[in-house]
Amino acid sequence: MTTPLQTTFVPADADSIAEIEGRVAVFLDPEGAMDPLARRVNRLTRGALARLAESDAFRRMKPGEGHALSMPQGVRAEAVLVVKLPKKPSEEEARKAGAAIARFNASVPLTVLLGARPLPALLSGILMRAYAFDAYRKREEDKPEPNRALSVMVNDAEAAEAAAGAVVAVAEGVFFTRDLVSEPANVLTTTEFADRLEALRDLGLEVEVLDEDALEELGMRTLLAVSRGSETPARVVVMQWKGGGDEKPLALVGKGVVFDTGGISIKPSGGMEEMTMDMGGAGVVAGAMKALAMRKAKANVVGLVGLVENMPDGRAQRPGDVVKSMKGDTVEVINTDAEGRLVLADVLWYAQDRFEPAAMIDLATLTGAVIIALGHENAGIFANDDAIADALLAAAKAEGEGAWRLPLGPAYDKKLKSRVADMANVGGRDAGSITAAQFLQRFVKKETPWVHIDIAGVAYRKDDTDFAPKGATGWGVRTLDRLVRDRYER
Repeated sequence: MTTPLQTTFVPADADSIAEIEGRVAVFLDPEGAMDPLARRVNRLTRGALARLAESDAFRRMKPGEGHALSMPQGVRAEAVLVVKLPKKPSEEEARKAGAAIARFNASVPLTVLLGARPLPALLSGILMRAYAFDAYRKREEDKPEPNRALSVMVNDAEAAEAAAGAVVAVAEGVFFTRDLVSEPANVLTTTEFADRLEALRDLGLEVEVLDEDALEELGMRTLLAVSRGSETPARVVVMQWKGGGDEKPLALVGKGVVFDTGGISIKPSGGMEEMTMDMGGAGVVAGAMKALAMRKAKANVVGLVGLVENMPDGRAQRPGDVVKSMKGDTVEVINTDAEGRLVLADVLWYAQDRFEPAAMIDLATLTGAVIIALGHENAGIFANDDAIADALLAAAKAEGEGAWRLPLGPAYDKKLKSRVADMANVGGRDAGSITAAQFLQRFVKKETPWVHIDIAGVAYRKDDTDFAPKGATGWGVRTLDRLVRDRYER
């Protein structure tokens, strides 16, 4: 399990700066003004910071960017990173500064001379970027473990440590999601996934695992139909965090297809190895629930994930099959590679039937069409309620996670007409992400405020981002945590 950098907070002590080993990060505001800690570094390095502040290189730097001074005279540190940052930065500027510091970090201790500058967003940027999934890389036995310690020098160490608690909790949630999405499918089977979620009981979550017999008794036959071709059994995991008294819970629902071959409608072989990330929605729900539990959120939230594997066995469902949902509606399966919506349909209905939530949000790597529409910069947002949609978009913007709302409407709904059943599971190539959302909306009660988030383009990246190396991003954990803080906490 990947954990965030071990962070300690120490009182500001300018006299000790010369003896700091490893690497040091310090801040200048856009005009080149220095706080007391930066002035001490400047004196020790015989004016190196002042010379940088007067240079064209510093003028070209944007807020949040850094410039490294290697092997500076006057200090023991092997390098000093000078970060350009206003005294009162925006959250985005502070997070970017943190990410720049994290990229500057190496296998040596890092000390950040923060002084009186605000901590949470900056620390979030450091922790988010300082992630690596290397569980399966061979290590040389004689090579020491890298020293990844982070020390932050602040004016008030006790207050900083208290403020950092929630930031670290969210980072733990994001890392949990990234680890889950990064795991290969021969390791993260449905049962292994369920076992890892059961371990969250240690944090105070109530966790319940429904096996195939229970799912059959509940009538979750669209979900079970997806799983028929796999030797790893279907599971639905229910996680409850009860920190909000008698309030109705917010329900989070995640698609957890641990591997997606496409089933009988099999995918092309190129890139199929990346279908280990098709459980990304369930991973985000799991990470959000872990974060809420670790920071003891004063809200009621229930997370439900449907865990299946979509394989082309002789028992697998076929195009043309008709399956009956827990709601009672029948679905004609046109394409077995449109399986995520079949999983979500039953779990959405179960969430409402059992918990009567105040609102419901589902997350899924649902369609390639959303990538065509929005690329890899924004998740697609669909909603039946403007208030919760606006709140979610505001939370995503505040956390720097891209999201864009797309439409729903009866004209799109008509495309799901079936020749033999109540509906088909696909509506054609055009507006594919919208018709997928329209399908899900049929399993949402009119009185339930609901948002569907298609994270197919943002859950996994082939390139680095500001806050994550290439691979699993953990998109959505921070947004959901922010939404709970802003809208649902007492």
